[in-house]
Amino acid sequence: MRELKVLLVAGSYGLSKTLKKILEADKELIVVAEANNAYDARDKILECKPDVMLLSHDLPRMSGITFLERLMPQFPIPTVVIASKEKKEVAYEAGARDVVIFEESGVEAYKPLFKEGIPKRLHQALYPGLDKHSVNNMFRPKGDWKNLVIAMGASTGGTEAIHKVIRELHKDIPGIVMVQHMPVGFTAMYADRLNNECEVDVKEAKSGDIVSAGQVLLAPGDKHMRLVKVNGVYQVDCRTGPKVSGHCPSVDVLFESVAKTAGKDAIGVLMTGMGRDGAKGLLEMKKKGAVTIGQDESTCVVYGMPREAYEIGAVNYQVPLGQIAQKLYYILGKK
Repeated sequence: MRELKVLLVAGSYGLSKTLKKILEADKELIVVAEANNAYDARDKILECKPDVMLLSHDLPRMSGITFLERLMPQFPIPTVVIASKEKKEVAYEAGARDVVIFEESGVEAYKPLFKEGIPKRLHQALYPGLDKHSVNNMFRPKGDWKNLVIAMGASTGGTEAIHKVIRELHKDIPGIVMVQHMPVGFTAMYADRLNNECEVDVKEAKSGDIVSAGQVLLAPGDKHMRLVKVNGVYQVDCRTGPKVSGHCPSVDVLFESVAKTAGKDAIGVLMTGMGRDGAKGLLEMKKKGAVTIGQDESTCVVYGMPREAYEIGAVNYQVPLGQIAQKLYYILGKK
């Protein structure tokens, strides 16, 4: 299993030292940065891009829970909070995935923390619904996922929505094929931006590109992209053609080809956008046995495409934008 990158944020030296000792005992966790206040923590998030954060409420200048509440809308990093019992509900409301109860009282105060299963709780914060055994099984050799493909589509508001999802994915993710409604020329620039800012590789697709793990293929702005299988290997075929569902490239065209070519070995994701492109194709994917995700209304810039998909029964999971990446890993853990 790959190491999970942890940002440790604790206000006191004693608590920080104890938590670091607990984390270092788990070989699957690596503390990539430490901070003792909210302002330093925010800088470390931008600099180190941790997978999860272990955050104590008792910070100087700004409390940990206040920091979390302000952080979540911009950087929805999975977080486990260390707080007193009376702060538990407030921590959850601020966005905590889990809360470890800690009542500081004298020199022996830190000992109970060793029994709280903090490493396991960090794993579960990143992959909701999975216990540590399931997480270990989830990270099988890439060959076990060689027949899986993820198809994504978005329109209005999609450039930032896609960015938020893709930056949370890692090299272990199955190959992704994607349509974002965008004029010709802009798709190449957008793919370059994602490629520079994310761990996975991202490129504007061309016909014959192989769909491979840890890579995103973005449809060119003036061509429909379809998934095909050549000699047992997934590839994409990019061709000009009339608009479908009002667009070229069309999400429906991509999704329908994924339904035909990959069937149950696929996951479909439809995000923010005006109109209905992608809804029909997502339904086809679901009918063929694929698992489907729709972005929820509260986090969409325009709740058009996902609404159409939801209303026709094409969506298995309707989730907020900040949880789509985690939901992908959750689904993959069950494949």
